[in-house]
Amino acid sequence: MSSILRDNRRAGNALVRRMVSLPRNIIGGFSRAMGHGRDLMGIGGRRNQHVPSNYQLQHPEEHISATVPEEWAFLTSFEDQYGSSHPFFYACQFMEALKIAEDDQKFMFVYLHAPEHPFTPSFCRDTLCSELVVQFLDANFVCWGALANREEGLQMATILRPASFPFCAMIAPAPGDSIAVLQQMEGPVSPAELVEILQRTMEEQGLAFGSARAKREEKIRADRRLREEQDAAYLASLQIDKEKERFKNSLSGERVQKPVEPPSNKPNYDKLRNSQKQYVQVKEGAITKETQYKEVANRGTNPQATQILIRFPNGERREQSFASTDKVQSIYRYIDSLGLPGIGNYRLISSFPRKVYGVDQMGMTLKDSGLHPRASLFLEAM
Repeated sequence: MSSILRDNRRAGNALVRRMVSLPRNIIGGFSRAMGHGRDLMGIGGRRNQHVPSNYQLQHPEEHISATVPEEWAFLTSFEDQYGSSHPFFYACQFMEALKIAEDDQKFMFVYLHAPEHPFTPSFCRDTLCSELVVQFLDANFVCWGALANREEGLQMATILRPASFPFCAMIAPAPGDSIAVLQQMEGPVSPAELVEILQRTMEEQGLAFGSARAKREEKIRADRRLREEQDAAYLASLQIDKEKERFKNSLSGERVQKPVEPPSNKPNYDKLRNSQKQYVQVKEGAITKETQYKEVANRGTNPQATQILIRFPNGERREQSFASTDKVQSIYRYIDSLGLPGIGNYRLISSFPRKVYGVDQMGMTLKDSGLHPRASLFLEAM
């Protein structure tokens, strides 16, 4: 089986690159998942809750209880056999994981699990659960897995057409109802070989997809600037209307007090009108400068500031700035202050290299703990 992988490498630098159209039932699954909330992803990509013993069967892919959501079927089957030390697989539908990958500007790693295949146990135990692969995938990919003979896993197997198992694929979002299959691996492979193939594919495909991401980001920035300009124009218009109303009220008051006095207020009105124009120009200039200042401030770096990106099990991300002298406990306090539902006992981990920031590290400063000036942390439930 490994010959399939070696043949792809002997073919030169050409990658297994093809566009695949997704069927309506896969695309529709995303809207259904969003329709009943993100509760399907409430725990995250490693099963941290206690699973009743009746789930721990010899062949969980055939006997998983109907009470287990389909999004958890793969993790239930996998962890019953190989434990919880594995890449961070998102327990959600395929289209939702694809959206997370697009938002995080990452490629997607897809694994179709065939428990009965003779090469599957060694691949899962020695390769997929190895520390090298776990750290590399967690740092660089959004991982999604499914049973190859159930529901979405079976549908994806029909789409990707694996010739053998174990089967992995590196996927990127594409325009319309399609995905780009950048690389696929079939058959047994060592941890070092898997990391090498994925790393090489990322380097060769990164420029192409990076330019597309840059265009999307530029469009987002342009839309943001347009909204800010529209808001500034709206505020200026409101201010003019207020000045007009104030001016009319002042004229009415003067007419009541001096009804015989001829109307000689046009010069005053013109003077006020000119002052309004100057005010609006100054206001718009101040808003523009404030906007520019905010953008420069966001781009600038404070040598004493530490930027922490926190990824939650449901795919949500929060970024917060701390002082480099703040303690690790400050990050926990910030997370607790958010009051997010479904967050109980947890710990923070960095992916690559994998490191746990728990009770023993609470008193360390962010700089001493290696999180300065920027770090990305996973929130892992306990």
